[in-house]
Amino acid sequence: MRALLPLLVGLLLHSTIALAQTAPTQQVPQVKVDATRDPVDKSYRKMMQGVDRFERDHALAPQASLRFRLLPRQPGVDMSGVQLRIAGDTVSVPLPLAADNSFAPVRNEQALREDAVLLANRKASSMSWRAQVITPGLPPDTRRLGDLRLECRAGMDSGLISNDPQIIAWLSSMLYSTDKVCNQPDGNYLFFADRPLFGVTLVHGERRLALPFRMLYAGGEQTPASLPYCDCQVLLDRSYYAPLWDASWPDDSLLELRYMDEVTP
Repeated sequence: MRALLPLLVGLLLHSTIALAQTAPTQQVPQVKVDATRDPVDKSYRKMMQGVDRFERDHALAPQASLRFRLLPRQPGVDMSGVQLRIAGDTVSVPLPLAADNSFAPVRNEQALREDAVLLANRKASSMSWRAQVITPGLPPDTRRLGDLRLECRAGMDSGLISNDPQIIAWLSSMLYSTDKVCNQPDGNYLFFADRPLFGVTLVHGERRLALPFRMLYAGGEQTPASLPYCDCQVLLDRSYYAPLWDASWPDDSLLELRYMDEVTP
């Protein structure tokens, strides 16, 4: 293979020179592009696979609906005025965002045929995406374990874990299937609270369990080198894991979130 490289390079250089000599000289037209360079995008087909998973496993959270939410991934990202649309060869469908930058999925057969993308007016790697499954009527500052189980499955099938380097993303798809991430003790699907966390307690009836430190703050294992590749880059103090795999905790178990600003110094 190495012996072929000089030959390939020579052929490429010869072809480039020949094209340059034979191409007519003409003025290159200027094109104005009113769009963000290197924008955030996600596969629409993958997102719909997450919707399909939600519908198949809806029994985990029978009263809940599915939304997707955009979160900041890098410091200084302005999350106001975010615009999102489904963009294909011929189709363009705006997706209205709620105040929390969440949106309801929309099924569009033309977009599926054209292998469209979800396109945002922010640069790639600037935002993270998450599935959002919330049963209505829960007590304040709680999450339901069955909701989180379904969030993980829908999120993984949607391919919403954001912007690892391409080779790492490819390896992740090979090594970390939805079942491995969402149903095994070493699964590493992160959830995010709305404010910095002090602690999380799992509750079902009289049974209570304070989650250990290794299940908070992305496990406490992030380093300056690894943090840019984690969706938790600017949300580290809001991140936590949940024991999705532990069948001894039923779906109706609640996670009580206690926040830093509620703790007396």
